Amino acid sequence: MTGENQLVDASPRTPDGAPVPPAMPAPAMAAPAAAPEQVSRARRLALPAFTLASVAGAFAYVGTVDPNEPGHYPVCPLFRLTGVLCPGCGGLRSAHAFAHGDLVTALGANAMAVVGYFGFAVFMALWLVRAYRGAPAPRFAPQPRYWWAIGAAALVFSVIRNLPFGSALAP
Repeated sequence: MTGENQLVDASPRTPDGAPVPPAMPAPAMAAPAAAPEQVSRARRLALPAFTLASVAGAFAYVGTVDPNEPGHYPVCPLFRLTGVLCPGCGGLRSAHAFAHGDLVTALGANAMAVVGYFGFAVFMALWLVRAYRGAPAPRFAPQPRYWWAIGAAALVFSVIRNLPFGSALAP
């Protein structure tokens, strides 16, 4: 017999020539796979949500444990050694007042910290919206000149709050 009239068997075979058994069908009761968009959205939101929950937990703790009562938190070492208020002095009192919704007292304790709270809130809102939409996370990478400006502002704030006419900025 020549090869022209032979039937061609195209079924898969093992290396020894035996036919491969058909694949088993999937069980009818298999759970439907989760939509890839939902899983990835949850994964994208996990880190910003964890960060926000951690900061909210810290504010809840400071809001519960009053820093105005002595003995709960350590005293600023710079203030204890020199009597000079650093840019962070009053930050816990500011956070306590902010957690209780008293913005005037928070500004009086440390105005620079309150600016930081609002800056953090804007960054977190942007991060959550971008994570929800699938966009890349926002980057906070200021140029060196902006870091120098922030440092200069902290220095000026610290000097003014230690002078007699700047006592309104002291905690």
